[in-house]
Amino acid sequence: MITMSDTVKKIEKLGTEITKQIDEGKEPNYSIPVRSLGNVYYDKVSKTIKLGDKESKRHFLNIGHARKFMQTILVASEVKNLIKHGATTSIRDLYYALKHTIEGTKENVFEDQSESDPLIEDLEASLGLLREELHLTASTKGIIAGKMTVKDGKDTIDLARMGSGGWGVPSNVEPEKIEIKDLDAEYVLFIEKDAVWKRFNEDQFWKKHKCIIITGKGQPARAERRLVQRLNKEYKLPVYALMDADPWGMYIYSVIKQGSISLSYSEEKLATPDTKYLGLMISDVDKYKIPSNVTIKLNLQDIKRIKEMKEYPWFKKDKGWQKEFDLMKQRNYKLELEALSRKGIRFITEEYLPHKIETRDFLG
Repeated sequence: MITMSDTVKKIEKLGTEITKQIDEGKEPNYSIPVRSLGNVYYDKVSKTIKLGDKESKRHFLNIGHARKFMQTILVASEVKNLIKHGATTSIRDLYYALKHTIEGTKENVFEDQSESDPLIEDLEASLGLLREELHLTASTKGIIAGKMTVKDGKDTIDLARMGSGGWGVPSNVEPEKIEIKDLDAEYVLFIEKDAVWKRFNEDQFWKKHKCIIITGKGQPARAERRLVQRLNKEYKLPVYALMDADPWGMYIYSVIKQGSISLSYSEEKLATPDTKYLGLMISDVDKYKIPSNVTIKLNLQDIKRIKEMKEYPWFKKDKGWQKEFDLMKQRNYKLELEALSRKGIRFITEEYLPHKIETRDFLG
């Protein structure tokens, strides 16, 4: 686990290297990883998407680089101050904290947050850190429930006593911020949709089946993914994903499992390669006699996404996934999880999921 002291040392090393260049009369410059599709690959060992080793240099005396050079140093300096003072701020607050006009000019150091956000990602990639380790936070939307107690600062929170709303996952779930205690669960259920999560919570599925239920309300934020990875790595809990039987839901599963191209520089700290896909599946229509009138016809974007996902390295050699993609395209329809309500409002919690888990009917 990286400490605050380790983080500060990494930032100071960047500053020291630039200062040394100046002292030696050299042009100040620093290297950053190239964050483009051409420098991203699937690592078969870690089973995650990773950033390659291609780098580019940013030079202070290059007119095309000078502004970003100055901005990056400002961001790094402010981050260091945050860490030393034990403070955390949002990426929006950071932008406003740094936004000012250079004395004696009409030049603003930042015109818009779209300038500062990519620089935070540059620092994450260059230093090998998550933004949460830089004491920066982004918005989060996830909720979680189950037999688990966490210590959040000075507060001890029982996730089994959070009522119908569950506990809102904070943006920073690193071990020094969120300590997991008194965990009594056999697996984690990652649910795509908020409405479906509420059904599982209302039916106290987590209590009856001894699990943790979590949702990112669609595409999950970094915090939900990081917390699930911690539960998997630190407590060896299996992770099951419950998504819509459509290309979007299956893509979300892919991101939870292997990661995304946009966050390739930090996926080893976010992705959970052990995640299994429980459903919903197109093949479930026949298995569970789901009425055909709840299916939805595929659109052109759906068909394009299916074709793309069939070629993902982690799907390409998996016969089960290839069969599922082919079946979806052949039948030309998709399904939402709510379609199972046609079989009864509690069919999904009382029959569908328990049977899936019992028979280990999932895709890897």
